[in-house]
Amino acid sequence: MQALPNLILIGPMGAGKSTIGRLLAAELSRAFYDSDHQIQARCGADIPWIFDVEGEAGFRDRETQMIRELTRHEGVVIATGGGAVLREENRRVLRESGTVIYLLTTVEQQLRRTAKDRNRPLLQRGDREQLLREMFALRDPLYRATADVVVRTDRRGPRAVVNEIVRRVTRLVDPLQCKA
Repeated sequence: MQALPNLILIGPMGAGKSTIGRLLAAELSRAFYDSDHQIQARCGADIPWIFDVEGEAGFRDRETQMIRELTRHEGVVIATGGGAVLREENRRVLRESGTVIYLLTTVEQQLRRTAKDRNRPLLQRGDREQLLREMFALRDPLYRATADVVVRTDRRGPRAVVNEIVRRVTRLVDPLQCKA
């Protein structure tokens, strides 16, 4: 069987990209990179501060640069920020750099998972549910167009999601593998 390519997780905030990414990397004995965490480490500042100082466009520029850097690695698991798919360049780089997995979740699940989180600048301005629904309407088609695999995460534990990803990605690489 061929080696599994880079595994790149995309999806909305609260879908579980960071948690599932860490577990998936551990399961496969791979390095894990979270693009948002890498941006914060490089800047020495959190994402809300970057948004305040540079605006969303400045943050997106940093995000594009980080995606370019992270996708140069081989055999890694990468979790992207929820808005990474907004730029065509990012979508192209992600598609060319590995197997892209869209972690799909409902707006209701996002609301539960982000209820107490104050580190999400896009949710700090207005009705959270309305904002999440608007983002979903805009971004869902972009996630789907970018992804090789779509995996639902709501009402499932992270371990079950990781097991499904491993099973489905393995079949992409080796279609003759037993379907058990």
